[in-house]
Amino acid sequence: MGKNVLITGASGYLGAFIARFLQDKADVRTIVGIDIRPPPQRLDKYVFLRHDVREPIDRIIEDHAIDSIVHAAYVKVQIHAKALMEDININGTKNVLAGAARAHVRQLICFSSATVYGFHPDNPNPLRENSPLRANADYVYSKNKQDIEMLLAAFSAEQPAIKTAVLRPVFVVGKGFDDPLARHLRHSPVIIPSTTAPLQFVHEDDLVAIVYLMLQRETTGTFNVGAEGTVTLSEMVKMLGNRKLCVPFWLMYYFNAAAWALRLRFLSESPSVGLKGIRYPWIVSSEELRRETGYEYAYTSRGAFADWVKHVKAETSP
Repeated sequence: MGKNVLITGASGYLGAFIARFLQDKADVRTIVGIDIRPPPQRLDKYVFLRHDVREPIDRIIEDHAIDSIVHAAYVKVQIHAKALMEDININGTKNVLAGAARAHVRQLICFSSATVYGFHPDNPNPLRENSPLRANADYVYSKNKQDIEMLLAAFSAEQPAIKTAVLRPVFVVGKGFDDPLARHLRHSPVIIPSTTAPLQFVHEDDLVAIVYLMLQRETTGTFNVGAEGTVTLSEMVKMLGNRKLCVPFWLMYYFNAAAWALRLRFLSESPSVGLKGIRYPWIVSSEELRRETGYEYAYTSRGAFADWVKHVKAETSP
């Protein structure tokens, strides 16, 4: 008969990409997407509902016979209204979990993030799923992800019949990559701290393929998602054909903090704590994912970033 899949945050980067990917899969019968923004696409199997993730989803699950939920709703880029951000992220997740439990859905896939390990100079290299979760307390994005993982751990214990998987991806890149880091790298010159750590990526194609594989196999557990290898910031700037301007980390940190506090968005799109993510390493091992699913990445970290560079250059070429 095929699966009936509900995607929360269906108009966001990942949610929309997952919907497009599932559209052509014969074992997916219906895709239902909820979001407060209209979808970027029209798909034959796709039913879009304007719906806040904090509002009950019981009727949606019942009306569309939903058996699988992919929870992708999340405020990714930090906003100044931290209380609103946490309300959407935390209470939205609580609402989805409560609806899934009441409806006894078969399966739940939830996006966490490798940032739950935190940005620290003493991080293990690589980080494994049993490494301590030390999200930076002043970085709302990763702090909320860690809080959500605590909710998911309790949910899994209380609802063992629901196949629950948690994914911890690193930076996701590809054609749709468009976040503060992506926009900053497109400047020329690119201002970067004089001391940085290499970054790890996962291509959007690999990530959605992993989601689909888990839907098929009804995989359970928590998994790091990161491709092989790393790329330095200097290499990224060079690959884009831009120039770099290195400044002391402390100077960039305090300049960004002032711009963020003054809400000068053209100078700062995120708080300075995020800069620790390019100073301290947070490289993950994907061995658990390979062992459990057998998945082999189509892209290395360098290959994933290079693919985004290709799209950037295609957009800017005359």
